Amino acid sequence: MKNIRTFIALGLAILVTIWGITQAPSQSIDTNPKGDQTAQILLMSEVEWSPLNPARGDRSPQAGTLWGDRTSSGASGFLVKFVDGFSSPPHIHNVTYRGVAISGTIHNNDPNAEKMWLPKGSYWTQPAGDVHITSAKGSDNIAYIEIEEGPYLVLPPEKAFDSGEKSINVDESNIVWLDASNISWIDKSKISTSEEEPHLAFLWGNPEEVELNGTLLKLQPGFSGKIHSHASTLRAVVIQGQLQYEVLGKTKVKTLEPGSYLGSKGESVHQIACEAEEDCIIYVRAEGKYDVVSL
Repeated sequence: MKNIRTFIALGLAILVTIWGITQAPSQSIDTNPKGDQTAQILLMSEVEWSPLNPARGDRSPQAGTLWGDRTSSGASGFLVKFVDGFSSPPHIHNVTYRGVAISGTIHNNDPNAEKMWLPKGSYWTQPAGDVHITSAKGSDNIAYIEIEEGPYLVLPPEKAFDSGEKSINVDESNIVWLDASNISWIDKSKISTSEEEPHLAFLWGNPEEVELNGTLLKLQPGFSGKIHSHASTLRAVVIQGQLQYEVLGKTKVKTLEPGSYLGSKGESVHQIACEAEEDCIIYVRAEGKYDVVSL
């Protein structure tokens, strides 16, 4: 029941967000903006791993930093890798986190809750102070985790407290995808065919109010185009597919596999292509809006 209630609440929040966005006037898209065109890229193969909870030694999941520093103050984003059959003891965290499953299956809930295995593309949140367990099954269990304020700590259940937040577990099959016709800031005239039309799922925050927000961006196989960020910061993590990233002004192309990261500051353009047999799905964290256009 806890998952059902929170999913209904998430659905209502998404509908409110969509209504606000579709009421806003559309804006023209400058596909060649001036500004910082540099991007920070970290490939999955370049991620450095260390114990998420050093106190558990070899039994701890492994963590790999993508941006920020989870052991210090401020926001951060990192990957967590679990071995097959992993199950934590009941515990709490001092901060709230969000999670997106990248591979394998993850269960994160109250210790007495029925198992709800979340496959890749699923989204969940874990409130600060709430007692829970985390389990994983599969040969390659990886999730992206982000927090708004560190350090990220693992504490015993005796230190539980009520933060006033409720957990959310959304299976990837329940993610609500919208096409360009539903989103006013994406200019559909810049999309060549329906096969190249991007889809978005709103997870948290409100892009229309130029506030921090998180979305999932889905690109179909064969898509080639640009992400134009209007945000002061943009951070993106590949969740599914093979994303080809072309450094502007250069011929070099990098392949971003699931778990890879790219980020930028200020007005910026990222030239990408989805070179895979399956959809490319990207988690995007931004302060405000971004455009997606096809070439």
